[in-house]
Amino acid sequence: MTAVPHGTAPQREGAPLNRGMITLSIMLATLMQTLDSTIANVALPHMQGALSASQDEITWVLTSYIVAAAIATPLTGWLADRFGVKRLLGVAIAGFTVASALCGLSETLGEIVGSRLLQGVFGASLVPLSQSILLDINPRERQGQAMAVWGMGVMVGPVLGPTLGGWLTDSYNWRWVFFINVPIGAFAFFGVSTFMPSRTSRRDTRFDVFGFATLALAIGALQALLDRGEQLDWFGSLEIRIEALVACIAFAFFVVHTATSGPNTFFRYQLLKDRNFATGTLFIFVIGAVLYATRALLPPMLQNLMGYPVATTGLVTAPSGAGTMLAMLIAGRLLKHVDARAMLLFGFVVSAYALWQMMQYTIVLSASDIVWPGVVQGFGLGFVFVPLSTLTFSTLSAPLRADGTATYSLMRNIGSSIGISIVQTFVTRGTQIAHADLAANITPFNPALQPLLASGSRYDLAVLNQSITQQAQMIAYLNDFKMMFVATLLVIPLLVLIRPSSGSTAVDTSHAAMD
Repeated sequence: MTAVPHGTAPQREGAPLNRGMITLSIMLATLMQTLDSTIANVALPHMQGALSASQDEITWVLTSYIVAAAIATPLTGWLADRFGVKRLLGVAIAGFTVASALCGLSETLGEIVGSRLLQGVFGASLVPLSQSILLDINPRERQGQAMAVWGMGVMVGPVLGPTLGGWLTDSYNWRWVFFINVPIGAFAFFGVSTFMPSRTSRRDTRFDVFGFATLALAIGALQALLDRGEQLDWFGSLEIRIEALVACIAFAFFVVHTATSGPNTFFRYQLLKDRNFATGTLFIFVIGAVLYATRALLPPMLQNLMGYPVATTGLVTAPSGAGTMLAMLIAGRLLKHVDARAMLLFGFVVSAYALWQMMQYTIVLSASDIVWPGVVQGFGLGFVFVPLSTLTFSTLSAPLRADGTATYSLMRNIGSSIGISIVQTFVTRGTQIAHADLAANITPFNPALQPLLASGSRYDLAVLNQSITQQAQMIAYLNDFKMMFVATLLVIPLLVLIRPSSGSTAVDTSHAAMD
């Protein structure tokens, strides 16, 4: 996106820039896309019966979307340069909305997987484009608040997804988790086509086919590996070994190609010359792996270990989104007056405290025991996300923003995928280890168990085994929370790598022209 000279506001047929309507439209599109990353999860059992799919087959409804979005995300920068931001955003919103309707109308597994692939392809650019647009239409002094608004859509959507999906599935049927996107997408498309300004200049660059192909292959193989690894026992499976090999070889080719092919490569290596962007991208990868993963632990713990219904699980975990929203609103205003690094430190400390609270969980928990640590963690995460997003792009020139936001979103998603895979694996294996340790005490020589063992009742032994399994699972979850607590503390020293943005080096985008 190219900035016009200072003092020349972008015009659309003489009309002033309507920041409010532009923000509302693009944030509806962002919320629609982030909701769909989790809204279908709780509806999978209902889809499985309706589509006559096996347990393994129905997971492709989730995997196809994740992999397609991951592969298509790096294309955002080139497509924005080639066709323009406004046109690309309009096509993405329209395509995502139509694909959502096709998902709801699907009658077979093949139809819904194909429709989810389309959803992922069209939706991949919505989040990075919305971030780029908000940075471009707001002056420097308002970019912190703009990132707070954007962060709410990105962070709150996945939290509210299971709650909304559970309610729609219970009250109507699973098809409505997709149909809900149609009116939202229609309104967002109308707002973008009506209120976003246009520019005529575009950067017509040659498409680096080899660079994109190798990067897409590496990302796709990695995402498939992370998504299916736990089901297939990781490297005990031939499929996982093949995917790991493909990811490594493809990424190696991509790195060598980018380093030796001059300036016309798919990846804009100029991004790495900006210290704040390079450091911020590293940080968001670590944050995705450390903090986002903890959000994936609570729902299965509550449902599988404590027997919470889906709707109740959504109700007790959703308030963490309220904590995030509140923190982002505060953080966006404080950025004008407080060093962003101090806010990052505060956010990490608060998040660590929430994880320490979760380390105290027991088998018996009240609703408040679950809600308040979630709210505290959400509050801390909001204080991390807003200043980090603002600092990362504060010194990045406007023409690099579309590529930069795509890379930023991609690294956040890959980090969260890796983190979620790690914690889920540790829960499974930790449960097995803890079960073996606890079961080692079940012997005829244990005085407390002698009457039970002497009775020879199979029912009593089954109840005892169930109790041991529950305790073993709880130990595994607590160990995961402890691991996340330690990892969060270890991330804090990385703050020294970030420097506050300098007003002289940052690009003033208060009058950036949009497409």
